Amino acid sequence: MDVFDEKRAELERHEFMMGLERGRLAVALDLLTDSLILVGQHGVYCTSSRNPSRPALDLQAVLSGMEGAKALIQSVMEELKKSREQGVGSRE
Repeated sequence: MDVFDEKRAELERHEFMMGLERGRLAVALDLLTDSLILVGQHGVYCTSSRNPSRPALDLQAVLSGMEGAKALIQSVMEELKKSREQGVGSRE
């Protein structure tokens, strides 16, 4: 089953509220956030041998990549919102 089938209800709700692009990005952001939480919980048990207060190095890399992807998605959503607001404002 692909993500479009698995998350159909969430996609429909967010696409209706935010438009197609922003709605899909919002669902992607939710998926990333859920994954970050799971990896973070896993990091509690898989600590670095050099620094036990930090997650293992492979988990740190995964968390960093996911946080970067999340920041990029958020920035695209903000740009889409600005574009939409400017487009609406110029029509009046």
